[in-house]
Amino acid sequence: MAENGRNNLRRPFTHWIGEGGSWLLHHVVSGLAATGITPNMFTYLGLVVNSVAAACLAMGRFHQAAAILFLAGFLDMADGQVARRVGRVTAFGAFLDSTLDRYSDLGLYMGLVVYYTMIGRPFYMALAAVAMASSFMVSYSRARAESLIPSCKVGFMERPERLVLLLIGGTFNRMAQVLWVIATLSTLTVIHRVVYTWQELRAGRSLPQAEAILPR
Repeated sequence: MAENGRNNLRRPFTHWIGEGGSWLLHHVVSGLAATGITPNMFTYLGLVVNSVAAACLAMGRFHQAAAILFLAGFLDMADGQVARRVGRVTAFGAFLDSTLDRYSDLGLYMGLVVYYTMIGRPFYMALAAVAMASSFMVSYSRARAESLIPSCKVGFMERPERLVLLLIGGTFNRMAQVLWVIATLSTLTVIHRVVYTWQELRAGRSLPQAEAILPR
């Protein structure tokens, strides 16, 4: 017992933050599951909330957008958690969630494109467009690669990382700098996935259904 107490004291502060977050998420998800709202309804609600955040970005209300994005991120976690809690995990639900996530992402960057267009900053308008395109390609490159090889999860700039960066940009009013980071790291992630897929195919680690379309 004493040894367990000493081990607990040695654990870093971040461990207890994680434990507290897990405890809170567990109880919140339990409450949401008890409401009878379906996981797909949470997915649709997430799209609506992200659309509101996109409108705030288009108006330059970055602090409000960050607060709304925080809620949207919670809903994005909640739909999968609730689906598992109530035993309603389906292939269509996963497909719907992924599809609407793409619309949410595009909407956020379109909001930034509109904002920089309205204030007469064409360079940052173009940068927001590049960030939008490269973010979309991160998801597309993985989806396309995984039609050919078993898995393509390499690279850093996934959707959660991009959302955290947008939250930081909105909270601290550093959206221009954040767009540079997203555009650069997303492009590097796509390149990484292209190279990784080429290496996997060259090594013969392709899916059976991919054999029919690969050159011989």
